[in-house]
Amino acid sequence: MPFEAPQRTLPRPRDILADFLSGPYLAGALIGMVFAATAPVAIALAVGTRGGLSPGDLASWLFASFFVNGLVTIGMSWWYRQPLVFFWTIPGMVLLGPALARASYPEVIGAFLATGVLMLVLGFTGWVRRAMDAVPMPIVMGMVAGVFLRFGVDLVYAIRDAFPIAAPMVAAFLTLSASARASRALPPLFGAIIVGAIAVAVLGRFDTGGAGFTLARPNFYLPQFSLQVMIELVVPLAITVLVVQNGQGVAVLRNAGHRPPVDAVTAACGAGSIVTAFMGAVSTCLTGPVSAFVIGAGDRRGHYAAAILIGLMALVVGLASPALTGLMLATPKAFIATLAGLAMLRVLQSAFAVSFGGRHALGALVAFLVTVADVPVFTIGAPFWGLVFGYAASRLLERGDFVRSA
Repeated sequence: MPFEAPQRTLPRPRDILADFLSGPYLAGALIGMVFAATAPVAIALAVGTRGGLSPGDLASWLFASFFVNGLVTIGMSWWYRQPLVFFWTIPGMVLLGPALARASYPEVIGAFLATGVLMLVLGFTGWVRRAMDAVPMPIVMGMVAGVFLRFGVDLVYAIRDAFPIAAPMVAAFLTLSASARASRALPPLFGAIIVGAIAVAVLGRFDTGGAGFTLARPNFYLPQFSLQVMIELVVPLAITVLVVQNGQGVAVLRNAGHRPPVDAVTAACGAGSIVTAFMGAVSTCLTGPVSAFVIGAGDRRGHYAAAILIGLMALVVGLASPALTGLMLATPKAFIATLAGLAMLRVLQSAFAVSFGGRHALGALVAFLVTVADVPVFTIGAPFWGLVFGYAASRLLERGDFVRSA
């Protein structure tokens, strides 16, 4: 096989349901979907609006990002029996702002298509897996900690700025977490969702703005190819997806005991990107934050079932993206920030423990600091450079750790 082999026995629908019901996976799946349908959507709308895209263009973009990637998520999670959740690259969207100011939308779509082809080819070569295996896990987790740190900081800001919403959610989470019996009866994150929803309703902070329910109508675009746009976007987009985004997701899953099939994931990102490009959407990636939400609850054996649920919910959100996106965005930012921060607490704790608990600690620190500084170089985001400089610092100053790791 050109890719990693799947599980010998593929799960049947009743097996998936049984695995899902065996643990508190619903809260993690719901939070992951709420996160995917709010903050990333807001960024996509902001970038697209500034780039002159029409509401129809944006609706088509969101349909492809949810529906197509939902299918990829379901297929890959079922085939490999692992929580492989695919959405779209958030840092990659940031690259589009300058490009849309200088190029036409079909030319940008041509770059999306070329990026997908490049990633598909790389998936067959095995180069990406070897590159990821070459970087020590503490350095990778230092980068991951730098990316995810903002979720913890935003939790503190949410308590400061929206105390009536955030404080009851944190109190419910801590109360349920303190009792093993209570947390089995009601998962702490799910309890935080219920308490937060009640607080939002009592305070009257949910405003749909009169949004109606309509189904998405995706557009299909004929790509155009511009050498200038290809040079500007293709390589940075591929690096952003394969190293930054997929690197986060792979690191999070490996740290939880999974063995994600890197070559197959790379090819799936390429295939997904090719399909979504024709509907105007930015490249597909293995998501880091949503993966962290999925693995944050329950036993490892059932994580794939929670990922499949997210894929099913993504299909629904994709079909009803104009209406459901408006409803999600009507939710107060403090509610989403608090949920995300609470869900990330254990992930952050684990990331810091792996990064600074043994070998390659200096390299991990450099990767963490460069990532937190968030200074892009040559239009490539800081997490990539965090890995580069962290690895270089460890190679130079921690040579003995590489010998012991061999």
